[in-house]
Amino acid sequence: MGNLFLVVLMVCGGVAVAVQPSINARLAQKVGSYESSMISFAVGTLALLAVVMLTGRGTWRGVTTAAWWELTGGLLGAFFVTLTIITVPRLGTAAVMAAIITGQLATGALLDHFGLFGLRHLPLTPLRCLGVALLAAGAALVIRR
Repeated sequence: MGNLFLVVLMVCGGVAVAVQPSINARLAQKVGSYESSMISFAVGTLALLAVVMLTGRGTWRGVTTAAWWELTGGLLGAFFVTLTIITVPRLGTAAVMAAIITGQLATGALLDHFGLFGLRHLPLTPLRCLGVALLAAGAALVIRR
């Protein structure tokens, strides 16, 4: 897979991440915030179960050797989805996305800089710091009413 294709896929993922909180918040009006989050994860789990059944090539045995923190992704995902369900109706989708993207970029830059979780080390250069600062400034403008 070429890098351009991967970038296009991630842009599509960004669209999905931007649309998902609004859809979940709308569902929350009918069923409740926590219930909407649970339904979101249940539907996602069923979709992934189908994908694994059709194309999966991994093994479940690896779960027994995983560190406890390697299993927390779902918990972090539930926290994230629930927060977006609660905040989108109050702050608006653009403000929530601006805050999320700023947090993601700043955290990503630190993860890269320290090579955490066994990932490749990418130093936090002054230019990268400027990029994070500019994004934070842009987010502040979007959030400001």
